[in-house]
Amino acid sequence: MAHIAIPIPSQLGRQDIEIEVSINGQKQMLHYRVELFYWNDCGIPTVNRAECLRHILATYDQNWLLYYIGSPTEQFIPITFIRKKENVLISPFLYSLLNL
Repeated sequence: MAHIAIPIPSQLGRQDIEIEVSINGQKQMLHYRVELFYWNDCGIPTVNRAECLRHILATYDQNWLLYYIGSPTEQFIPITFIRKKENVLISPFLYSLLNL
């Protein structure tokens, strides 16, 4: 199966990404958001980072779905979300093609 790789600017902070794709002549807009979550800003007492990550995902804007969890550093973890309302427009096959 083929993959599409999209380079993301290396700037720190939230990045909103919009991609227009055409599949079999049907155009769709995909909206992604990449955010850095800093471990020190977790907001809850944690025993480990998995607890913090679980809290981040449970309290994040419900209009966005988890898409990808990046490699954590000692300071932060990058997380990519896709706008929820578009989930009904995108097949699992397309999700596998568009990797951030």
